[in-house]
Amino acid sequence: MIKKEKIKILFLMIMLFCANQLSAQKKIFSGNPDTAFKVARDLAFNGKRAQAQDSLRFILTKHPNYLDVRSLLASTYSWDGKYAKAKKEFEYILNKDKERKNDWIAYIKNEQYSEKYFSSLKIIENALKLFPDDADLMQLKARSEFNRNNKEEAYRIIESAVEIHPNNAELLEYKKSLEAELRFNTISVSLSTDFYDANKDNGRANMYYSSLSYSRQTKYGSVIARFNYANRFETDNYQFEVDMYPRIINGLYAYVNAGYSSSPLNPAQRYGFELYKSLPKSLEASLGFRWLKFSTETTIYTGSLGWYTGNSYLGLRGYVTPGDPGTSTSGRIIYRKFRKDADNYFNLEIGFGASPALDRFAPGFTGDEIFNLDSQALVLGYFFSTKNKKNLLGFTASMFREEKPFAKGEFFVYPSFGASYSIRFK
Repeated sequence: MIKKEKIKILFLMIMLFCANQLSAQKKIFSGNPDTAFKVARDLAFNGKRAQAQDSLRFILTKHPNYLDVRSLLASTYSWDGKYAKAKKEFEYILNKDKERKNDWIAYIKNEQYSEKYFSSLKIIENALKLFPDDADLMQLKARSEFNRNNKEEAYRIIESAVEIHPNNAELLEYKKSLEAELRFNTISVSLSTDFYDANKDNGRANMYYSSLSYSRQTKYGSVIARFNYANRFETDNYQFEVDMYPRIINGLYAYVNAGYSSSPLNPAQRYGFELYKSLPKSLEASLGFRWLKFSTETTIYTGSLGWYTGNSYLGLRGYVTPGDPGTSTSGRIIYRKFRKDADNYFNLEIGFGASPALDRFAPGFTGDEIFNLDSQALVLGYFFSTKNKKNLLGFTASMFREEKPFAKGEFFVYPSFGASYSIRFK
């Protein structure tokens, strides 16, 4: 009886081993890959993508470098919104064969579909090294810039593409659509209030800030004229400024500022200049200065380092102000999380040190005193656009901790709230 049981168990073990071997064999493709690929294509283009993907993956078990099969698999993933899976397949393909232009295009579109426009631009730059001045790639580059809200840059790219390919119907049509949609003019208004505790003897009333600006996008860069009004220390202050962002060469542009005021708490004159340079690894660096003329002159040196990663931006800006009673320094950490484009993002800023933007000439002082005042700031902001991109809105909430100029070691702690609105037009 025991012997029969042993034979039965041995028989079952043999059957199980055989079944496993058969199952393992079935997991490796053994048919004609070209025929199977044709069937999978028919399935994919007839709405049966799940079955097509099963077939394509099965072919790849035996032929992992059948790149046409892998390309179709990547495309079906992208069509289904499985962008991460599609990206992995496209990267595999292009690592094997960089000359497959159609796969570069599909890879770029996959990043655009997933709204990763920063990433798509990086891929386009790599593709253009292999296919210089290619019409399809230049159009994709313009689309990525447009979706990042760099509309002027998108138009500049498409203009260049049309000059190189004057008879390309798709480029001409896209250029026409950009001209119809682009709004090169913007009027903006912003308001904010610093709220001080009126019940405390802090010598300060609430402070109010507002600005009205007009900006124009030109082929050489943007120009902004701004009128600022502020009520600080219960004194009205007015200032007029002009900002310019001229492009110098590809990857290098400048910030130029000039301002004038006859109000007591603003600098009578102010000038600024800064150069911004794109660097490898999605980095951007800048270096410049701000010059302010009160009753004395102050020069502030500033620089920044920013990093674009995916749909996020992380930046660090520093300020150095030489002078008596000593050199003061301050900095600001900036984080932005973009949603679908550059108009829609969440903003976080952390400030520390003696801020050069802080007015340190409170009533009761001659204006010649210079203080190295400690300060900290936390700024939260949310900015968004309407669906047609014509209207832009923004809201900020901030908390400041600022050392008192008349009582070193004591601090004002106060919140600030602001709102902005912009309208674009042709």
